[in-house]
Amino acid sequence: MNKNAKSVVFSGVQPTGNLHLGNYLGAIKNFVELQKKMECIYCVVDLHAITTFQDPKELKKNILDTTAGFIACGIDFKKSIIFNQSSVSGHAELAWIFNCVSRVGWMSRMTQFKEKAGKNKENASVGLYVYPNLMAADILLYKATHVPVGDDQKQHLELARDIAQKFNNDFKVKDFFPIPEPLIQKKLSRVMSLRDGTKKMSKSEESDYARIDLQDGEDEIVKKIKKAKTDSSPIPSKIDDLKNRPEALNLLNIYSFITDTTMEKTLDKMAGKDFSKFKNELSDVLVATVCPIGKKIKELKKDSKYLLQILQEGANKADLIAQKNVKMVKEIVGFITHQ
Repeated sequence: MNKNAKSVVFSGVQPTGNLHLGNYLGAIKNFVELQKKMECIYCVVDLHAITTFQDPKELKKNILDTTAGFIACGIDFKKSIIFNQSSVSGHAELAWIFNCVSRVGWMSRMTQFKEKAGKNKENASVGLYVYPNLMAADILLYKATHVPVGDDQKQHLELARDIAQKFNNDFKVKDFFPIPEPLIQKKLSRVMSLRDGTKKMSKSEESDYARIDLQDGEDEIVKKIKKAKTDSSPIPSKIDDLKNRPEALNLLNIYSFITDTTMEKTLDKMAGKDFSKFKNELSDVLVATVCPIGKKIKELKKDSKYLLQILQEGANKADLIAQKNVKMVKEIVGFITHQ
């Protein structure tokens, strides 16, 4: 990476409706911390959302809901840029150029396509197949130097790094695109389902009891934690003893992250307790954290004009950076650009 490049963070969240605890602990909580020390660009990635069909009215609602979630969780739109991806045309323009830089072999190795397309790959959209190129465009359009990633996105960031390097080499423009570095949270890799500790917490899971939504009330949170799957053994004193206990590990992980403590300290405090008692403590800390966020989201959702204004202002700021960089890319590629 060019040592003189300023540090810029880029990340995006899909507008899938209600944000849940996994979105908050796995990404947004970290976004809030990062904005204190770096320039941050946070995007509601609506172009990514349409790789599978979306009801247009539902999509608009979900974009605003996700924006409300960002703000309620503590992302400061005056400090960070918040916008929706489709409002800045540079994302789609650069993605096409990257479609021509990226290789089919690279796409074929993407494990997320195989997971999302399932058995019927022939029926999946082309967008779902090439969306990692759009993800690379999202990051490199702003010459981002750092990207917060979970375990499931590491492969896509590697692709963005490969595309940046290939573009720089193909067009002999050393260091034009920075090679973005991953920002991996040390404490928590991912939040798992409350019904199955081997699966990621997800909006797509049928049971509402599989996740804590950020708009859940106190009663719902307590009920969901009470019903969360565990095992009959007490809480151990060593992390190694949680190896084959995914549900137990998940709940202890959530508690540690919500309380900003290490797993070691959590186990020191909780060792020997039954999960029924531990669940009461976990419910208390979740209610204290989640309910104020949910209340704020509900307030913000009532004022769609305010949310649209924030997205518009963010899009204007993002577009200034994007237009400048797309113009340079076009000139490097050999297109004729006009003033």
